Amino acid sequence: MKLGFIGLGRMGQAMVLNFLEKGIEVVVYNRTAGKMDDLSKAAGNPPNLVKSNSFRDFLAKLPKPRIIWLMVDHGKAVDDVIGELIQNGLEKDDIVIDGGNSFYKDSVRRFEHLKSKGVHFLDAGTSGGIEGARNGACLMVGGEKAVFEKVRPYFEKAAGKNGIASYFGPAGAGHFVKMVHNGVEYGMIQAIGEGFEILEKSNYKPDLEKVAVNWSKGSVVRGWLMDLLAKALRENPGLREIEGRVGGGSTGEWTVETAKNLNVKTPVIEASLKARKESQRVPTFAGKVVAALRKQFGGHEFFNISRQEEK
Repeated sequence: MKLGFIGLGRMGQAMVLNFLEKGIEVVVYNRTAGKMDDLSKAAGNPPNLVKSNSFRDFLAKLPKPRIIWLMVDHGKAVDDVIGELIQNGLEKDDIVIDGGNSFYKDSVRRFEHLKSKGVHFLDAGTSGGIEGARNGACLMVGGEKAVFEKVRPYFEKAAGKNGIASYFGPAGAGHFVKMVHNGVEYGMIQAIGEGFEILEKSNYKPDLEKVAVNWSKGSVVRGWLMDLLAKALRENPGLREIEGRVGGGSTGEWTVETAKNLNVKTPVIEASLKARKESQRVPTFAGKVVAALRKQFGGHEFFNISRQEEK
């Protein structure tokens, strides 16, 4: 099995390490060449990792029909990479998989664009954070069913025993399901943040790490997010080093806008999105919790109070 992979950010590197461990030969390309060297070092310089120095070199090292997995930022970056691939020799029957967080309507457009050139396209929403990408991802796939079946073995390798790879329908379906997933996530982590802010401001002043551990063992609200919060509080007691300003927001905005078009009310998701934006102006303890969770599952950087004070 041989796969091309473009985009070696946090998620991309973790996914490639996952594939390499499963014995897949992976040809990688990244505009910042140093990231390929970092990956090679992290992987122990394995023989099944092949670095390339250009888009043309990348395509030349892959057997035809090529299977190419993208893990780059949504929007222009995806279009730019696809454009470069087309200009440098992408051919009929090649398969491009967008494993990033793209807007589903963009994925439909890219599917049609590549289809006109005889190239196949799958949109693959990826969840589970860095840990999932490394050890077993949750994959939500859209596109032509026959194309999905051709590359199913790769999806199943990425999912492993800990994750899952599911086909959800035509072009855009995978990223649509992932978009809604992220909207749900916004509401869940905001609710956790608000609950812990109530605890933190109460006269009882309970040990927050102990609460998170308690709630993660048999309670109705137990789950991975609670496990991650317990870990964050253990590493950073009281989350003192984190300022409660929360980044992100694109997928939440897409979810809310899509819901409006479908005449669906989303008060929880809208409120969580609003809270993120307001946290940029007025940081809160709930914002600390949300920022800490985003760091734990996705590696998203948070604003560090001590670093700011040092400046």
